[in-house]
Amino acid sequence: MASPPCRRRRPKGGSRLDPPLPHEQVRFAHNSERQFARLLDFYGIEWQYEPTTFVLERDKADNPVQAFAPDFYLPAYDLYIEITTLNQKLVTKKNRKARRLTELYPEVKIRVFYQRDYLSLLMKYGLEPPSQLVTDGEAPPFWLAEPPAPPAAPKAEPPSQRPKSA
Repeated sequence: MASPPCRRRRPKGGSRLDPPLPHEQVRFAHNSERQFARLLDFYGIEWQYEPTTFVLERDKADNPVQAFAPDFYLPAYDLYIEITTLNQKLVTKKNRKARRLTELYPEVKIRVFYQRDYLSLLMKYGLEPPSQLVTDGEAPPFWLAEPPAPPAAPKAEPPSQRPKSA
């Protein structure tokens, strides 16, 4: 599904009557993809969401049995981006697919953004907290948690109860 052409960011205080930004017009599979698209919109970088599916493996009858659709395509850079912020098993699977993609289609440029890259972008550009990383009952990462309260200063004992020094 291709996204609409990119527009510049909405001015601060812009109304909801302004035309929606591209990231507001696409239904993303994952919140991290929406946040990344929002960052691209902010900087006026044209993008397309999952525009191409590459066949990675075919059966004997030449039917596709494995394919890969990278999350984003940046036409100005002729670059595909895959965002992966999930568990290690899925990261390994996406890495394998990205490697296979470059083997079969050497002219295609792809970059995989890992969780550390994604979190770095969120922190650097002040995007909303990565809520998908916090599960029920799990403490949020240290940079999202409330800072601990400073320890209370020790209470002074009344002079009559202080031990006398020799």
